[in-house]
Amino acid sequence: MELVEATASDLDALVERWYSLSKAMESYDELNALVADVTETADSGFRAHLDDEAVTDYLVVHEGETIGFVTLREDSHPSRQYSQYLRIVNLAIDDEYRNRGHGTEIVERVKDIAHDRGCDHLKVSCEWQNEGARRFYRDTGFRPKQVDFAQPLD
Repeated sequence: MELVEATASDLDALVERWYSLSKAMESYDELNALVADVTETADSGFRAHLDDEAVTDYLVVHEGETIGFVTLREDSHPSRQYSQYLRIVNLAIDDEYRNRGHGTEIVERVKDIAHDRGCDHLKVSCEWQNEGARRFYRDTGFRPKQVDFAQPLD
């Protein structure tokens, strides 16, 4: 399994997999409801990633076939001892390739990328009600640190 940095020619593969991930997230909270023109919006968002030095999208390739993607964002908290971090923004494996260790291998590769970039920790978030994701991240060495709260403004 390898992580291959995505280019403009990979936008369709990224958008398709992001859409699948986002549709699955809709069931966890009403704030995850997608807009009607979501694929155009997602395409624009991934195009913006190509120009953003802090964000990198990778295709997950196994035996020559793309089976998922991961989005990473580098950031910092200059006032903290552990100040440089790499955030896993998106991590998705195609349904037919899940539960085969690919996600765990991705996290290991992301750790290597973080070390190479001089980061001292990783961050990730997931929906509170998504027990599978919470269990996966705990099992790969993450620990709860902070809770985000959201409130819709009607």
